[in-house]
Amino acid sequence: MIYRMVFPLLMNFLMSLMTFALSMKVIPRMKGLFQAAGMAGKDLNKKENDELIPEGLGVVSGALYLICLFLFIPLPFLTIWFEKGDYDFPHHEFVMFIAGLLSICCMIFLGFADDVLDLKWRDKLVLPTMASLPLLMVYFVNIGITTIIVPKPLRFIFGFDLDLGILYYVYMGMLAVFCTNSINILAGINGVEAGQSLIIAVSIAIFNFCEIQGSCCWQAHLFSLYFIMPFIAVCASLLYYNWYPSSVFVGDTFCYFAGMTFAVVGILGHFSKTMILFFVPQVFNFGFSLPQLFKFVPCPRHRLPRINKETGLLEMSEAVYKTSDLNPLGRFVINVFQTLQLIEVKHNTGEDKKYTTFSNFTLINFVIKILGPLHEKTLVCIILGIQILGSCGAFFIRYQMVRLFYDVEQHHMK
Repeated sequence: MIYRMVFPLLMNFLMSLMTFALSMKVIPRMKGLFQAAGMAGKDLNKKENDELIPEGLGVVSGALYLICLFLFIPLPFLTIWFEKGDYDFPHHEFVMFIAGLLSICCMIFLGFADDVLDLKWRDKLVLPTMASLPLLMVYFVNIGITTIIVPKPLRFIFGFDLDLGILYYVYMGMLAVFCTNSINILAGINGVEAGQSLIIAVSIAIFNFCEIQGSCCWQAHLFSLYFIMPFIAVCASLLYYNWYPSSVFVGDTFCYFAGMTFAVVGILGHFSKTMILFFVPQVFNFGFSLPQLFKFVPCPRHRLPRINKETGLLEMSEAVYKTSDLNPLGRFVINVFQTLQLIEVKHNTGEDKKYTTFSNFTLINFVIKILGPLHEKTLVCIILGIQILGSCGAFFIRYQMVRLFYDVEQHHMK
């Protein structure tokens, strides 16, 4: 059993290192092709933004990731053929591996379509749902577990465990949608998309290594590592070129690719609930953004912070609306967020004093509101620092606070 664990894991690690080295060489060579194809744009957060920067390079990282895992496919099963005696080929593990790759491949394709065609928000909700269907079908056929252990405080209502049935599949489908879109929403400054994804991926890898040592479900966490280590490799190389000042933009392709990779390892690795703990900053940003995403209040096309060209610092971006046009729900939301000190509101603006402006509902704007105008590099370091603190909090909840809600023998929750 140890040989079956160590050999493929070591090969996966070595292939990930080679993929990282290859990615470092390929990305700069592909920049010209993207610019020639018209996939380039200006960096709006720079004083001098005349230079066109290639965008959508996340598809290159996604392609290299798929190549790495395609070559890796036979290795986890190779040791079985060398074992003595009769053996049963683990078809269910093989099908899960292929289904995970299929979902990720579909999401890369759909993300690249978004980069080229600039799809609408409603399409961005439907596409991850479609791409997750192979994943959910394989889970239904090979695993099919929809029962959860109820936390201690709620057991007097629901009992020891609860079978969610189809609601569990709805939850997993929503997890795929959330993962893909939450990274895409927390964006707009150099390095933040790839940076947050790298921190989440490293956190997942650490969690998997911890669980392999003491969990009865070590195979599920080993499966997760097969997917997450090559992702760390391509994500790190992409971050190198996307870091301030960025020479490439990752595009929506990378956000979808990263989100679906996390959904795959969370669902098929049997830790979908723990996965959410690593997304605490994204959960806050997603919830904070909902009023604008669902058009309860005005939402401009770009919500990234704006640069003050005199100081070179980033300031909060704002949405402007005619005061008389805002519906009662929108007014309520703005009043609540203003009372909670989440946004900054200016009334009676414009030449005729009939307009109101408010800072956009994003975590990045909230950080600027608290700390004041910041340099872009400083701002991204703060956002990634929040992500690291979120991961530390996730480990504390997972291994310490969990004892308040579950018995010790139930410590290895999903």
